[in-house]
Amino acid sequence: MPSLNFIGGEKGGVGKSVASRLLAQYFIDKGQPFTGFDTDRSHTSFKRFYADYASPVVVDSFEGLDLIATEFETQRADGRTPSVIVDLAAQTAAPLSRWIRESELIPLMAEMGITVNFWHLADAGKDTVDLLERLLSTYGVGPNYIVVKNLGRGSDFSQLEESGALKKARAMGARVITLAQLHEASMRKMDRQNASFWSAINRREGEDALGMLERQRVKSWLKGTYTLFDTLPLE
Repeated sequence: MPSLNFIGGEKGGVGKSVASRLLAQYFIDKGQPFTGFDTDRSHTSFKRFYADYASPVVVDSFEGLDLIATEFETQRADGRTPSVIVDLAAQTAAPLSRWIRESELIPLMAEMGITVNFWHLADAGKDTVDLLERLLSTYGVGPNYIVVKNLGRGSDFSQLEESGALKKARAMGARVITLAQLHEASMRKMDRQNASFWSAINRREGEDALGMLERQRVKSWLKGTYTLFDTLPLE
């Protein structure tokens, strides 16, 4: 069963693009076909790292957003329908929710047997709680919610953990996972290379190539993340 994954959090700097890249690498390593869409006009960071899989999409037009759903009418040579990853830029919630509501996207996806996942990337701030409440109020029961406590963007998630928003999310069946922090220097090197995780692990030459132990830490980080992703409704 393919899945439609909206990787959001609404505010900038919470790790949405990193989560999109992780999910892309997970699908690649699991042999799951997928297509990615990058909604950030200025940075296109998802497309930058996974150019063979991701395309830009304009969120302020229905014609642009329709391209996302059209992917589910596509079958690959092996007869499988690809999953979709949408890396949502900050401040895209309003046009996205209007498109989803007026297109009746969620019931349509249910009829087609496609799982809809809203990923909420969370840092340690109060905005995370308010935005989670807004997400749940916007879409209600129907889609899956995946709340990601990103240790790369904070360590004290007590505001989120004690919030009514998270309690409400859990009551609606939300999955709550904790994304470990990857060593910052290694992430900077990958960013300067515009390297996928696979490329970073396998590249041996160049100024920003990862050292032996850095590569090992990335492998370990991916392994731990994949263990978490295996528990999610992704395929």
